[in-house]
Amino acid sequence: MRIDILTLFPQMFDGPLSESIIKRAQAAGLVEIHLHDIRDYSTDKHRHVDDYPFGGEAGMVMKIEPVAAAIDDLKGQRHYDHILFMTPDGERLCQKMSNQLSLAGNIMILCGHYKGIDYRIREHYITGEISIGDYVLTGGELAAAVVVDSVVRLIPGVLSDEMSALTDSFQDNLLAPPVYTRPAEFNGWRVPDVLLSGNDALIAEWREQQAYERTLRLRPDLLGPDTSAPSAKPHRKKNM
Repeated sequence: MRIDILTLFPQMFDGPLSESIIKRAQAAGLVEIHLHDIRDYSTDKHRHVDDYPFGGEAGMVMKIEPVAAAIDDLKGQRHYDHILFMTPDGERLCQKMSNQLSLAGNIMILCGHYKGIDYRIREHYITGEISIGDYVLTGGELAAAVVVDSVVRLIPGVLSDEMSALTDSFQDNLLAPPVYTRPAEFNGWRVPDVLLSGNDALIAEWREQQAYERTLRLRPDLLGPDTSAPSAKPHRKKNM
C-alpha cells in the first residue's frame, strides 16, 4: 500500500509515523507513506496558501490553486483508489471503514487547516470525507494520523499475530473482552479461573460472553435496537 498525505505541516507526522507498528510496517516494505507540503505548490513568492473567504465570514480559507496542483501532480503519477479529506463533517471513522481502506493499493489524504478549504476541491477531487469525532481540531493532521494507524495495522504481515486484529473491539460490533497477564494474583486480585483452566472451548465461550456483556453495558447501540432477546447476541468469527 502507498499513502500520500497532503499537509501544510509535515513535521506533525514525525512522531506518529516513525514509531512502533507504523515504523516497522514501512521498514518491512508493507506500506509507503509520503508527506507532501502543499506550500511547495504555491505560486506566491511568500508561499501563501490561504485567503479571505467570499461573503465576509471570519477566518481564512485554504486556496484552491495549490491544493489542486498538488492533487493533479500526484494523480498524474499513479491511480488512487481513494482521495480522502479529513473534516469534522465527514463520515465517522469506524472499524468497517478501516477494514475497507486496508484493501486499497494507493490512498491520498488531504489535511485541511484554518477555517476550511475551498469547497470546489471537495466537489471535484475528493472521493471520501472522514471525521474522527464531533469536535474541531486545529487541522486534519492528527486525524489523518489516526486513519493511517487504524488502516496500516490491518495490512497482512504488519502485526506479528494477524489474528489479533480479528478480535479487536468493533470487528463484530462487539467490544473486546477483558485481558490479563502474569502474575495470576496481585494485591489479592485474581485472574478469572477459566483463563487458567487450559480448556480452550470454555475460554472461548467466556470471552464471547464477556464481550457481549461489556458491549451491552457500555455500548448497547452497537447491538441494535433490540438487545433483550437472546437472538440479539452476536457471535465472533472463529479463528481459522
